[in-house]
Amino acid sequence: MRLAPAPLRTGLVVALLVAAQFLLRPRLGDPRYAPDFVLVALLVFAIRARPMAGTIAGFLVGLLTDAVAPTAFGAAAFALTIVGYLAGWLKAVVFADNVLITAVFVFAAAWLRDVIEVLVAHQLQGGALAWQLLAQAPLAALSTAVAAIVTLALFRSWLRPGGA
Repeated sequence: MRLAPAPLRTGLVVALLVAAQFLLRPRLGDPRYAPDFVLVALLVFAIRARPMAGTIAGFLVGLLTDAVAPTAFGAAAFALTIVGYLAGWLKAVVFADNVLITAVFVFAAAWLRDVIEVLVAHQLQGGALAWQLLAQAPLAALSTAVAAIVTLALFRSWLRPGGA
């Protein structure tokens, strides 16, 4: 049986991850530490597209994120634009199909996104800023990396370029 074309399979995985953001994430406990399935969806798309497509997707996802939580409007758009671009640019590293490299990449992307958002929003200072950047952000990034590894394990054949 022949699988659907690679862009369609990737689109289905992205749609499932977006659905998981709204259906599964609220049931995973404290939202500060729950995995960010939308970020995983952005990374899945961006590493399979060109850097400009990842940049545009990151900007659009960031705008939608800012629209939902407009406390520091523009911070998520800025952060996800950078993350989307870097994911598209670094796709050669991720395509190594190595679980450890993928986990480190997703962890770094999630943590970088949080760092940029917190610093651009300029709403935390002192100990609260340190706690956010050195404790909460890494734990959230870790859960997002685990979600990405589970996603890749479940949909490995769908996300391969040949679809084997």
